[in-house]
Amino acid sequence: MSNAPVDTGRRRFLTWSTAAVGGVGAAFVAVPFISSWNPSAKAKAAGAPVKVDVSKIEPGQLIRVEWRGKPVWVVRRNQATLDSLAKLDDQLRDPHSDEPQQPEYAQNEYRSIKPELLVTVGICTHLGCSPTYLPDSFGEQVKGVTSGFFCPCHGSKFDMAGRVFKSVPAPLNLVIPPYHYVNDATILVGEDKEGA
Repeated sequence: MSNAPVDTGRRRFLTWSTAAVGGVGAAFVAVPFISSWNPSAKAKAAGAPVKVDVSKIEPGQLIRVEWRGKPVWVVRRNQATLDSLAKLDDQLRDPHSDEPQQPEYAQNEYRSIKPELLVTVGICTHLGCSPTYLPDSFGEQVKGVTSGFFCPCHGSKFDMAGRVFKSVPAPLNLVIPPYHYVNDATILVGEDKEGA
């Protein structure tokens, strides 16, 4: 055993130097690891709001866009269709949209911000099939109703406000996504007016 004096200053310097180099090395490893938790650009784009030009949609026409991997339908309804909506209340499961599944601005008889445009997710609330839009032949499904949406998988039926008829498998109305008008010709699907 050596009786030489111990240089505590040098030992302290080496200990702190080693700790500092180890800390820098840990940071170099941690930064890429933590950044890998962030969603990819593709994933961010998939959930991003979608601009839709509604200026050229004709009455009765449906256009489809994709938002978050789901089909979103935008339908321009004519005045006759709007007038017929109130007459269907007794045939519908949730005619006044009382279920808390849609934004506040869709809790009206038209289930939309502006009466003439319906914006809804085109997925049946029963098991996730995509209903078929029947602009002229819905009367074969529901007597006296000219147009609507029919789900061929299990027979669910929805009116032109996306409200579900009674006695079908679908338990809820079609979902209204968050959206708002950027201007009279453009809507932004995926973001409501407050930016939520």
